Amino acid sequence: MRQHGRVLTPTQFLAIADRAAAADGVDPLSETTRLSLRRDGASVVGAPRGEAGGAFVADDGSVELCVDPDMRRRGLGSAIAAEVLAQHPGSKFWAHANLPAAQALSRSLQLTVVRSLWRMGRPVDGEPAVTAPVLPDGFTARPFEVGRDEDAWLAVNSAAFVHHPEQGRMTRADLAERMAEPWFDPNGLLLIQDSSTGALAASHWTKVEAGQRDEGEVYVVAVAPAYQGRGLGRAVTALGLEHLKSVGVQEISLYVEGDNTAAVATYSRLGFTRTGIDVMYALPSGAH
Repeated sequence: MRQHGRVLTPTQFLAIADRAAAADGVDPLSETTRLSLRRDGASVVGAPRGEAGGAFVADDGSVELCVDPDMRRRGLGSAIAAEVLAQHPGSKFWAHANLPAAQALSRSLQLTVVRSLWRMGRPVDGEPAVTAPVLPDGFTARPFEVGRDEDAWLAVNSAAFVHHPEQGRMTRADLAERMAEPWFDPNGLLLIQDSSTGALAASHWTKVEAGQRDEGEVYVVAVAPAYQGRGLGRAVTALGLEHLKSVGVQEISLYVEGDNTAAVATYSRLGFTRTGIDVMYALPSGAH
């Protein structure tokens, strides 16, 4: 990509993102982007004037952009976004929480919403009550074992999310990065296996950020296609919720595609309500 202004170092860009998160109450960068910025060779396109902001363009064309809170209302966000579009017309911009500034920027560049990601949540002590599930006959549950289950988990995850733009592309290196994070707990990655074959049938990866014990997350729920339709999705979801309750969190959150009506309905029945939204913007089809 042709540089626009200066190129920030990943460390500088992360510092700007941290300041923006503190000012807005919303992190402008996803976990995936933050991990990517730690890798050797990561680059960030900077704002026209100094270390005021920048954008990270992922391999799939998704973009996350932020401007230092002290440098806003000067057209820097629009300038960075316009440069990204000039070089990568198919780029798609994430707007976490779809804040008013992101909406204004999208209007100025005539971008339209192409994807929405709902954040849903529920209190642990809400209704329906979080209880340990009864597994379907022929299945058993156990926690993830480091050094044993990585390949099997990746295979199920890839098959379950074959059409998902991010989750289905997770590699062994991606998994290792997340397992190296301070929040990773193998006891919070619950597996359901076929008792007769030992095959991994479903999993529920929960997440509790280090130092934030009041809230837990339904991080990834996956059911192998060969085992779908047997009630394992609901069972493994309940298994993870019960685990989060057992470690003492007060609130449980998750992210789900806004147009996945079946998943939204399932989580709604489990007591989750929408608490926020991330939106992806792009140029209208044919306008590239």
